[in-house]
Order: sequence, then structure tokens, then C-alpha cells
Amino acid sequence: MTFAAATAPVSPAAEAPSLDLKQEALTAHNEARARYGAAPLSWNDALYSDALAWARSCKFQHSVSGGAYGENLAAGAPALSVRDAVRLWVDEAKKYDYDNPGFSAATGHFTQVVWKSTRQVAVAVANCPAGTIFSVPSVFVVARYTPPGNYLGQFAVNVGRPV
Repeated sequence: MTFAAATAPVSPAAEAPSLDLKQEALTAHNEARARYGAAPLSWNDALYSDALAWARSCKFQHSVSGGAYGENLAAGAPALSVRDAVRLWVDEAKKYDYDNPGFSAATGHFTQVVWKSTRQVAVAVANCPAGTIFSVPSVFVVARYTPPGNYLGQFAVNVGRPV
């Protein structure tokens, strides 16, 4: 898949997120959350270093979190911005059944983004070499959320209808 990148990814040498990355992540998430009646998120520095380490692993699979945080993943080749990743996740909303709220693998990214009980996020971005995620160089975006969402029995109160 090819996506146009709006911002440059975090430098592999950087250990702290740039202000631009934080702002792009918060703006993209909070604009989406506002459309579904969820309060804005704040940045969580404690989640960032592990999210960055996972992004740098270039393994397009969920990490083993044990429920400590929620996690969304996206990859694009040759590029992908954080805003693009959030847009991909929120686009799942068109498949969500508000009349039968619950978990679906087809909408789990969307429901995590807009989960009303979630309060904080950290997003990391890494450049991945050809042959890791795709056959060409790509960008890997990892978002982590706390408290996590997608709890069975809690969808009706945590996933709002679009406003």
C-alpha cells in the first residue's frame, strides 16, 4: 500500500518524541474522538519508549501486553504519517454495528481510538527496511493507549455514535 506522509517519522536515534510527533498524534486522535463524543487524550511519556522499541522491531504483529495498554498498528510503503494511520483506524467505523455494540476484529482499531474511558496515548514511528513488513522499505506506526479499551460488555457506554 502507498500512503503520502504528512510528517517525517521519528529519527531512529531519537529516544524522546518530537513535539511535532506528539502534536500530530494528539490532534489526529482528538479530532476523531470529538466526532464520537469522547474526551481528548493527553500524551503518556511512559508508554512511548516501549512503543518505539516495538516500532523499531519492524514486526507487524501485536506485542504481548497482557492488558496493560491498548495497541493499534499501521504500516505503509513507502510512507505513512500518524494522521494517515489514525484515519485508517477510524475508517473502520463504517463497519461498526451501533445496534449490536461489541468487539469485532474488523472494527477493533476504531473502537480503541474512540474508547471513552481511554485517557492517554503515545505513538511511535519507525522506518523499516525492505523484507521486514513489506518487500519494499516502509513506515511502521505503533499507538499505545491507557487505560486500554475494547472490554467486552463495555462497548455501549464507551463507543459513541458520530455527532
